[in-house]
Amino acid sequence: MAELPFTDRVEAGKALGEEVLRFIGANAGDIVVLGLPRGGVPVAAQIARALDAPLDVMIVRKLGVPGQEEFAMGALASGGVTVLNQPLITQLGISDDDVQRVTLSENYELQRREAAYRGERPYPDLHDRRVILVDDGIATGASMSAAVQALQKLGAREIIIAVPLAPAETVAELEPQVDALICLATPVPFSGVGRWYADFAQTSDEEVIGCLTHSSTVIDNRNE
Repeated sequence: MAELPFTDRVEAGKALGEEVLRFIGANAGDIVVLGLPRGGVPVAAQIARALDAPLDVMIVRKLGVPGQEEFAMGALASGGVTVLNQPLITQLGISDDDVQRVTLSENYELQRREAAYRGERPYPDLHDRRVILVDDGIATGASMSAAVQALQKLGAREIIIAVPLAPAETVAELEPQVDALICLATPVPFSGVGRWYADFAQTSDEEVIGCLTHSSTVIDNRNE
């Protein structure tokens, strides 16, 4: 069990980077580290630094229940992937029109972030690559599941999820979807990701861009 709460995302990333390095060992030559914006990118930057690996972003947008936007009914991810919790949508009586409205709105934001974070850089070629997918924590797992499915669609050879913390039940749900899952802590009761950080201030677009700009290796500039 990691010592909680983490001071901030940088501290969590350093601790997670040490654990990922122990897991990967010396065989990190073809690894790409992808952070989920926004909060996952500062964590991912520390892992990329520990592995001397390229850093990029996997854009994921939660589809919030109308009127309860923090409650996910699904997610979108780069690569044109949509994940819907259909049993929940049916249970709550959410109409197809509402699902479409939320999806269109979040897709607009996904495209905006793609342009803001990546600029003129093309989307990275992840075919046959080993990918470490990082966030600052997992709650329901909907966003992470969408990202995993996007990576599968993009042809990633191996997918490893790395997070500082998550509920044990969410870890159990996600583990069969990937090749490995590294999680430092599964606190009980979980009560949300932010509870386990002393500083959980929202990460800005500028901070995300700064992490990518100052990363020692960026995926599409790396010599293969």
